Amino acid sequence: MTLLQSIVELVGPNQAVQIFGVKLVGVTAATGRKVLLSLAVVLVLSLAARGAQVLVRAALPGESGVQGRFWWRQTIRLVVAGAGLLLLLSIWFDDPRRLTTAAGLVTAGLAIALQRVITAFAAYFIILRGRLFQVGDRIVMGGVRGDVIALGFLRTTIMEMGQPPPVRADEPAIWVEARQYSGRIVTITNDKIFDEPVYNYTREFSYLWEEMHLPIPYSADRRVAERILLEAARRHTVRTTELSAEALRELRRRYFVDSADLEPRVYWQLTDNWLELGVRFVTRERGVREVKDAMSRDVLAALDEAGIAIASATVALAGLPPVRVSLDRRPEGPVA
Repeated sequence: MTLLQSIVELVGPNQAVQIFGVKLVGVTAATGRKVLLSLAVVLVLSLAARGAQVLVRAALPGESGVQGRFWWRQTIRLVVAGAGLLLLLSIWFDDPRRLTTAAGLVTAGLAIALQRVITAFAAYFIILRGRLFQVGDRIVMGGVRGDVIALGFLRTTIMEMGQPPPVRADEPAIWVEARQYSGRIVTITNDKIFDEPVYNYTREFSYLWEEMHLPIPYSADRRVAERILLEAARRHTVRTTELSAEALRELRRRYFVDSADLEPRVYWQLTDNWLELGVRFVTRERGVREVKDAMSRDVLAALDEAGIAIASATVALAGLPPVRVSLDRRPEGPVA
């Protein structure tokens, strides 16, 4: 008898494991074989999944294959998870009656202890089936604005971007003043789709309507200022002819948008101090800050050339009430 056999023994008809004369409850030779077989199944499936992902990356390289790689990764994960679950159940529960009993107990326990986890896992399938978003989409989810860089069974990972001025007071605090990356990577559980709306910038129509406002004095040449804004918008933003035919058809089918609404247009608004000109235009979902920067430079140069000033808040004094000053002479000498 070897030293190992003297320490670990298999005793009884079920070959229970006994160590130093102490019998381990529930640990048998059959259980050990199932454990080893389960580890082998997990290892083989993990290697198969990694190999399949390598093949997908090789078959769909570059930026053009981002969407295809995303859907293939999700398919591989689901197939591997399903195959692993089926094989593990077959290894550990060879008797269907035992499987039914164990499944009932496990399901009851999970339903109580892992409510949020189950909800997040269910939300994963709703995200895919409902086509809410996918990797590469620019979304707002759980109060976080940014691009989806990873989507898992339980969590969504977003590369955070800044907030435009009207919403900079929202939580959490953002120091970037436009829709550009802040550098923070935020992880959000998938169950947030049940609690809050999900805003998608790119899913159905990869363009945005944007506006830029210009205040001018009432005495300025309003027609020239309007022409300057329109020329800048047409020069730097997306034209209707640049929009793909498929995007336009999909937009009109879903939202009944007329093609005239896609052309840049200037709106006038009367205020107490100046005339505010607002130009509305269509641009791509990314690079909005660059577009507005180029438009602002052109507009400012054209306004200087035309002699039109940008209005600012001023205060006009219509008149002053009469002011009277009275000086009373004090008596000389000491006061009694």
